[in-house]
Amino acid sequence: MLIALIARDKPGALQTRLDNRDAHVAYLKSTGVVSQAGPLLDDAEQMIGSLVILDVENMQAAQDWAKNDPYVKAGLFASAELVPWKKVI
Repeated sequence: MLIALIARDKPGALQTRLDNRDAHVAYLKSTGVVSQAGPLLDDAEQMIGSLVILDVENMQAAQDWAKNDPYVKAGLFASAELVPWKKVI
């Protein structure tokens, strides 16, 4: 099951993102369930959020994955949503 994690950073939280980026990327690589991932950008190409496509068994697995993300643990996100996603192309 593919699930998109769509998250927006808290305003002014770029330093929190940068401080936790290495741990976040290591987590993405180590879990074996990330299909695609990358930051959302504003008009100035500054990181303002995240898009992560998870390939997991079910929504509970996605929720469990998300709660262990170092960005979540650091309190980076103002909002985060897990949405089932269907790859077409």
